[in-house]
Amino acid sequence: MVDAVVQLRCGVKNDSWGKPGKDSVVGQLWSKTPGSQPLDEKKNYSEMWMGTYPSNPSYLLSTGQPLADYLVKNPQLVGKSVLDRWGAEIPFLPKILSFSKALPLQIHPDLDLAKKLHKEDPAKFGDTMHKPEIAIALSKFELFAGWKPLKDIEALCKLKPLECFVPPSTSFTDETLRQVCKSMLKASPSTVASTIKELQKIPESQFGPDQYIPGLLDRLNKQYTECDNGNLVAAVLMNYMILGPGDSVWVPADSIHAYLEGDIVECMARSDNVINTGFCPVPDRDSVDLFAQALSFVPHSSKDALLPRQKSDKGMKGKTDVYAPPTSEFNVLSTCLGPGESEVHKAILGPSLMIVTKGCGDMKIPGNQTVTLKEGYIFFIGQGVAVEFGSERGIAFYRAYTE
Repeated sequence: MVDAVVQLRCGVKNDSWGKPGKDSVVGQLWSKTPGSQPLDEKKNYSEMWMGTYPSNPSYLLSTGQPLADYLVKNPQLVGKSVLDRWGAEIPFLPKILSFSKALPLQIHPDLDLAKKLHKEDPAKFGDTMHKPEIAIALSKFELFAGWKPLKDIEALCKLKPLECFVPPSTSFTDETLRQVCKSMLKASPSTVASTIKELQKIPESQFGPDQYIPGLLDRLNKQYTECDNGNLVAAVLMNYMILGPGDSVWVPADSIHAYLEGDIVECMARSDNVINTGFCPVPDRDSVDLFAQALSFVPHSSKDALLPRQKSDKGMKGKTDVYAPPTSEFNVLSTCLGPGESEVHKAILGPSLMIVTKGCGDMKIPGNQTVTLKEGYIFFIGQGVAVEFGSERGIAFYRAYTE
């Protein structure tokens, strides 16, 4: 008999921008996953991946078998709809991220560009998928996502130090913005540094609703030096947002973004393609022309970047919310139970991946089995399986799925 619910062991990354030791939610959760190593306070923990992406795959805890192989041998676990569209595969990639400094200023290519780049350079662009994503805050979450409203950018670009980046034009449009962004990314290190210095001399009141810009530039300078082109693009052109736990943003393919500080649940289409142009060393940056060409202009305000949290019909007792982006690859359920509470997730017609982020409890699965749930425990749940959750002391978990 094939197990439709299996516990997983997942891979972790230790990038320099991650948080150290116990300060990192990634480190805390990963170290509590059975089969993982103890937390090392000397290491940064940046990402924990869940799923079948080959560069950082998950394994069945009981046997050590790769989850990808398990699904190939048991394709019925993903459901007919997923099997017909994507094969015996999980078409989304959930992660936990912890970061104490800005991740690279980036976009993810859309489907057409991803196919083209993969054909031209498969070593760098390892797949043909696009990468729309959502990010759900587990702690205070600071980020840059999408563009400020055009009128606000136009007003800022009238400040003397920024006039040199604006092309001659009778009207300020998204195409003007594309050229401004491109000019900032191509500016020499000395131009970037001098522009930032001049901006910091201007009284905060002259920045209108964006009076945080001088202070934010000082903070970014300390992370990536005053010569990093990303400092200008992020602080001047992009939405700077501060979210609390449970808040979420939606980042479409080709949408500019950079996460600044926090701990998040992230979920995306199954891709690792990225084009970086700032908040990273010069040798790690990609073509500015390619970046500028691929840019989209959605979202165009912080309000449009937010992803609402709604009650989900998957939770039979009303304890489950859903983050449902306008993409077909995935949704993410969030269930939070207080002491003595319970919830039932009705059968989902596709694969799902679940991680416990707080507390403890139990999960009843087919075959009259009860599985223990603790922080850091991760499960694959096959299609068509109803599961019941209970907790004596309280529990919170996220479950990414598709149908």
